[in-house]
Amino acid sequence: MLRPRKFMQKRKKLEVFKDAADEADQKSWRKLIQEIVDTATAVPVLRSRMGSNEFLPKDLVLGTLVRLKQLKNWYLISEDTTMVEFQYDGFCELIAYGKKGDFVKAEKTLSYMNKEGFPPNVVSYTALMEAYGIGGQYNKAEAVFRRMQTSGPEPSAITYQIILKIFVEANKFKEAEEIFQSLMNDKKSPLKPDQKMFHMMIYMHKKARSYEKAYKLFCLMKERGVHRSTVTFNSLMSFANDYKEVSRIYDQMQRAGLRPDVVSYALLIHAYGKARREDEALAVFEEMLDAGVRPTRKTYNILLDAFAISGLVEQARTVFMCMRRDR
Repeated sequence: MLRPRKFMQKRKKLEVFKDAADEADQKSWRKLIQEIVDTATAVPVLRSRMGSNEFLPKDLVLGTLVRLKQLKNWYLISEDTTMVEFQYDGFCELIAYGKKGDFVKAEKTLSYMNKEGFPPNVVSYTALMEAYGIGGQYNKAEAVFRRMQTSGPEPSAITYQIILKIFVEANKFKEAEEIFQSLMNDKKSPLKPDQKMFHMMIYMHKKARSYEKAYKLFCLMKERGVHRSTVTFNSLMSFANDYKEVSRIYDQMQRAGLRPDVVSYALLIHAYGKARREDEALAVFEEMLDAGVRPTRKTYNILLDAFAISGLVEQARTVFMCMRRDR
């Protein structure tokens, strides 16, 4: 039976630098970004590194914006509007408003950029489209996309990824399917569906409760040479009909040389628990621990449910004690 156990400590990732100068530069940037995050403002921190009347160097400002973007700290990028004066363009701020779904500020920023002589491009239109989508303005998001299709600029792969997501979230499955099929046309489309687009379409079929169509897309990815990741297999496992199908997909993932993650294990445990096969559920949980994958609270709860469904109170109590000890 399951016993409380300590988890393997995550090994500290060994950093490799080109030379001493590169190491000093990277650590300096890290310190700067941490100070910006701690103070929740960028411009005063950057100003403190320069003279009060000195113009902020372009490399310093753009380097800061790129690193904040890597951290996905859209709040800092968008709230420090003064950055626009020094960054030479408003694209980062526009992207930040897009990620936040603040379409009002995105519209104002795009208008300001036009007045300052920065013509709209695929990045700015895509950001505005995403802002509309996240903000629930689905018709406006579609209007921006249709305008790009007819008048330009040509939509990019990211544009297609975002519009598919917007359509799926808005339950506009027909429109999403039409766009995806147009990308599948090798003769007409310059772009081909990538992994993210396939994932979104599989999710769409999940929402539509059409497992057969989702599985067909899953197989099509292999036929077209699109890499299938652990996320791909998890997506299919998440709405398979029974534990046998979930187990089959799980085995297929392992045969493909992919490592299951905590979501993979949780899905398989849930499938066994739902079928009242608590022994198999426990075996998968032990396999997860042996693989060094740390269970989440949700994973523990799934295992608890598996024992509760079968009326195994003592086993459920043991799992609960493990959860308390290993948190």
